Amino acid sequence: MSSSTDFLVVGAGIFGVTTALSLRSRGYSVTLIDPGPLPYPLAASTDVSKVVRMEYGNNRQYTRMAIGSIEGFHQWNELFGETLYHETGVLAASKGPMAENEFVNSSFQMLLEEGQRPERLPDGEISRRFPAWSTGNYTDGFYNARGGYAESGRVVGKLAERAAADGIDVRPGQTAEKLLLDGDRVQGMRSREGATFNSDHTVIAAGSWTPWLLPELQSVMTATGHPIFHLKPRDPAPFFAPDFVVYFGDTARTGWYGFPMLREGIVKVSRHGVGVTLHPEHDERTVYEEDYAELRIFLEDTFPSLLDAEVTYTRRCLYNDTLDEHFWIDHHPEKDGLSVATGGSGHGFKFGPVLGDLIADVIEDKPNEWADLFRWRDLSPDTTGQEASRYHGDAEGGG
Repeated sequence: MSSSTDFLVVGAGIFGVTTALSLRSRGYSVTLIDPGPLPYPLAASTDVSKVVRMEYGNNRQYTRMAIGSIEGFHQWNELFGETLYHETGVLAASKGPMAENEFVNSSFQMLLEEGQRPERLPDGEISRRFPAWSTGNYTDGFYNARGGYAESGRVVGKLAERAAADGIDVRPGQTAEKLLLDGDRVQGMRSREGATFNSDHTVIAAGSWTPWLLPELQSVMTATGHPIFHLKPRDPAPFFAPDFVVYFGDTARTGWYGFPMLREGIVKVSRHGVGVTLHPEHDERTVYEEDYAELRIFLEDTFPSLLDAEVTYTRRCLYNDTLDEHFWIDHHPEKDGLSVATGGSGHGFKFGPVLGDLIADVIEDKPNEWADLFRWRDLSPDTTGQEASRYHGDAEGGG
């Protein structure tokens, strides 16, 4: 089996499906392949929820991208005819004065500079406003009404349906295996299942599978796994929005963040930290005993009423980490007819509504104000991550 198209997009996660939609809207024929089913269960995008937030410390670009993306999520709600982006607002909580918390304080200042209206919550206001924060250990912070969470797996599913409706040749059940090369020019991809997909231009948006398809990227990106817990509270009432919202639990210094009660009847608690290295397909995404112990410490310190909650599900959330934690969106410097759009680094999904046009602009060599940060680049092995909300601490405890 073989097919030919203007563009072949490899991977139907949030990077790939939005790229395919943007390229199709510009008049190109597009084929989109993915191991499937869609949304692919092992993909980073496939989850019950992902945070959508503007808070990026002093990084103005990400803040502005998020502002535009939130408008896009509202448009997607209308397009889907279903609310899959929930604007609960976002709480950024600090243990101690906000002025001494670089991420929380710089995010607050940046939001003000960008015309947003975050609400400062000092001197016990967090516990009064959000009663589940009952310990009083978080003494400062702010609430931003613009932000919340998206039901990420459902969003990707809706976008895949939209792609098919728009005339994109969507091919689940096709696992990319090997580039088709004529000298240094890429002419498509062969799948593990035996199909051949010819194209004028190939876009690899395969997330954590990307460095396995392009080994030259293994020195600058890897797959890591981060613990997720689904908790079923004995008393769920305190955990519904607006009394409980998407939050950062001093995340840059602890890694912990989470969500209000989701449609699945659970409260999700996650850690945005160092994680563990894993293979995206072959390794089990197991949460370890030490992860449970760290969760218990966090709950004792933050939400003691969740200590007796039933843990209904655990897994490791998959990150396609670049060394500097910025995305990787560019033409391949040595292979004509090939571009890469990947490297979400645990914070890519929220930009879904703006990613497709950004990637399509790069592919078409059109100017885009966001593109330079994500170009192909040389990174030394000692490059450190730059994502401001992420915990970069002790690798042994940094899930």
